Amino acid sequence: MNLLAQILVNGTLQGGLYAVMALGLALVWGVLNIVNLAHGAFIMLGAYASWYLYTYLHIDPFLGLPITALVMFALGYALQRGLLNLVVRAPMFNTLLITFGLEVVLTYLAQLVFSADFRTINPPYAGNSLVLGSVVLPVARLAAFGVAIVLTIGMWLFLLHTRLGRAIRATAQNLVAARLYGVEPRHLYAMTFAIGIALAGAAGTLYGTVSQINPYIGASLTAKSFAISIIGGLDNPLGVIVGGLFLGIVEALTTLYIGQTFADVASFGILALVLIVRPGGLLGKTA
Repeated sequence: MNLLAQILVNGTLQGGLYAVMALGLALVWGVLNIVNLAHGAFIMLGAYASWYLYTYLHIDPFLGLPITALVMFALGYALQRGLLNLVVRAPMFNTLLITFGLEVVLTYLAQLVFSADFRTINPPYAGNSLVLGSVVLPVARLAAFGVAIVLTIGMWLFLLHTRLGRAIRATAQNLVAARLYGVEPRHLYAMTFAIGIALAGAAGTLYGTVSQINPYIGASLTAKSFAISIIGGLDNPLGVIVGGLFLGIVEALTTLYIGQTFADVASFGILALVLIVRPGGLLGKTA
């Protein structure tokens, strides 16, 4: 029983990180109808940015998270206005090709700059833990979980209660009606993509505090984010939290009872089941 409790806690903490990883992908997909295959590469860049800030400038990764997010926001805005805006209304195959090419370029640029060696962000508290009864809570994972939940709920409140957030939701629902109310699509698309990339950069910071990073982690993170977005549902940011937590717990239980090798099998098996039973996601709208 103690082992099961520890596994459930570990899965929950991992699920919170999964949620913020998928949030940017879900936002860009839901508004721009772009499945960003470079999403994981942006998470990887965010992790390297935090590693650089900590290693060379001695800025704690959690304190440096706003800096990383701001840099990634600027990068995302520039890429959308200068590149992706050219194909934003093109067939999805075109956007898949261009984001795949972007992922390849970013991966090899990261290898060129940082080499293929594994890197870690090890602040002084990285090995500390809190003990609650029989359950051990690693401080770094607990902090990452807390920041991930705050970011996800903050994004939900932003979309509901701010002028820009309402414009983003309106554009996602009906572009023509949004234009009639004075929404300028090109700027809004760039802002949406920039926010998505900023969230990816923040997720990279959190990922770097609990895992090793190298230039090739992007593809697997994109796949995981894709699965979480589908499972939770694109219509509701809170669905991303549910999808991330659900997937984290499923993977933890699979690792305990079957083995680590089958964790990804379970994840994508759940994805297939959700697509069959509830295509809109657990919290998404159904037809």
